[in-house]
Amino acid sequence: MDLIALYPLLKTAWVVWFFVLFSFILFWVLRPGKRHAYQALADIPLRDEAPRPRQPQRSI
Repeated sequence: MDLIALYPLLKTAWVVWFFVLFSFILFWVLRPGKRHAYQALADIPLRDEAPRPRQPQRSI
């Protein structure tokens, strides 16, 4: 078999691979156990805390 004969099979495998990868990423991000962590991260810009003054970094 040459590459031209394998092209339709490889094309289909590529699409299936990306669909499986995309589904896994969606599952990983939207799983119920991480909802609280993502909500805490999403609330960071809305906090009314005063910014802490930056400490100058010491060089060696």
